[in-house]
Amino acid sequence: MRKNSNKIIIIDYGLGNLHSIKKAVDYFTKDWTVSGDPAAVSSARAVILPGVGAFAAGMKGLAERGLIGALREFAGKGKPILGVCLGAQMLLSEGHEFGAHQGLNIIKGKVVKFPELAKGVKIPHIGWNKIYPAKDSWQGTILQDVPAKSDMYFVHSYILQPEDKKNIFTLTNYEGYEFCSAVREENVYGCQFHPEKSGEIGLRIIKNFIYNCHCERSNKELY
Repeated sequence: MRKNSNKIIIIDYGLGNLHSIKKAVDYFTKDWTVSGDPAAVSSARAVILPGVGAFAAGMKGLAERGLIGALREFAGKGKPILGVCLGAQMLLSEGHEFGAHQGLNIIKGKVVKFPELAKGVKIPHIGWNKIYPAKDSWQGTILQDVPAKSDMYFVHSYILQPEDKKNIFTLTNYEGYEFCSAVREENVYGCQFHPEKSGEIGLRIIKNFIYNCHCERSNKELY
C-alpha cells in the first residue's frame, strides 16, 4: 500500500500559503499530508486544492508537477475535491486573468474579472461577506448545518462563472452585484471564499468535508 493511500492530500504546487488550511484540517484529523506528487493524489481519499495568486501561475505549477491529469482523473472517479480561492477557480474550464488560460475543466465555466461596479467600490473584494444558498437546501453537502447568510472571508478580484446554473452552489452580494461564490459538481466543491480563515463557521465546512469523505470518525467539537 502506498504511504499516502487513503489520506487527505493538500496539494502543494508552489503557490500560496498552506499554513491556515493545514492548521484547519489538522484540528479534525491527523490523516492528511501535503504533496505535489501525482501518485499521492491518485491514491488519496480526498484532495484539497488551496491557493492564492494568478490563474496562469497556478495552472503552470500544476502542470510542472504532472498534477493536471491526476486531478482530472481523481474527479472523474467521483472522489471528493475541495478547491479554495484560486484552487476553486482552477476547477473551471478557463481563466481570463492576464489573457485566456485553460483550467482543469472539472466544472464547465470560466473565471472572469469583477465588472466595473459603482463609483468608489473597491476591487479586489476583501473582507467579510455573506453567502446564500443558490438552491433550497445545503443538506447532505459540506455546507450542512451552516446557516444561510453566514459571513465568510473573501480576497479576490475574479469571480466564478459556471456554464450551467446547477453548478452554482452559493451566491454573494457585493455592493449590489450578485456573484457565484461557490460551485459544486457532485463531490467536487470550489469555494471562492476562505473557509479556513472564516472562524467557527468556516471550520464547520472543513469538518463537513472531512467527515463526508470518511477520513476521520470522531466527536471532535468546534471550540
